Amino acid sequence: MSKAFTKEDQESDEPQDAELKLLPTRKNYITPKGFARLKDELHLLLTKTRPDLTQVVAWAASNGDRSENADYQYGKRKLREIDRRIRFLTKRLEIAEVIDPALIQPKAGKPFKVQFGATVTYQTEAEVRKTVSILGIDEIDPAHGKISWISPLAKALMNHAVGDVVTFVSPKGEDELEIVDIVYREIH
Repeated sequence: MSKAFTKEDQESDEPQDAELKLLPTRKNYITPKGFARLKDELHLLLTKTRPDLTQVVAWAASNGDRSENADYQYGKRKLREIDRRIRFLTKRLEIAEVIDPALIQPKAGKPFKVQFGATVTYQTEAEVRKTVSILGIDEIDPAHGKISWISPLAKALMNHAVGDVVTFVSPKGEDELEIVDIVYREIH
């Protein structure tokens, strides 16, 4: 069957759906700020972006022949992208488990261990100190030291305390990392 006989709304949702399949589906650990950011984005898409674009598409549709109407075709494609993003955000928020790192307290007589929400300072074998915050998948920003709790570095650090030395295998090779500090605080 030729493309001419298919509904234009039947375009595949593959990219976003494939992205969702790669993410953990049981729980979406996230900080309160990350949760609020996703919720705000969803709210903006539902109350402003999508309705505004719907008006543009309706106007473009009223201009006649839709098959050669670039405004209409672009608008419909953009609406599909927005709808995919809305579905993605809705699914991520549905499985969100909000954890506030600022509320995490050490257990009596036990040192902090690296868990979700920790800000960890470690030292490499070359005596380079680095600090990373272990956050949710939707909050990562490696340039600012914010890594995902499922990243290889976070997995290497998890469940270890200050003074522990862990082996981290990266594309650059194997490195011994000594945990220097663990702090649980609000992450900006």
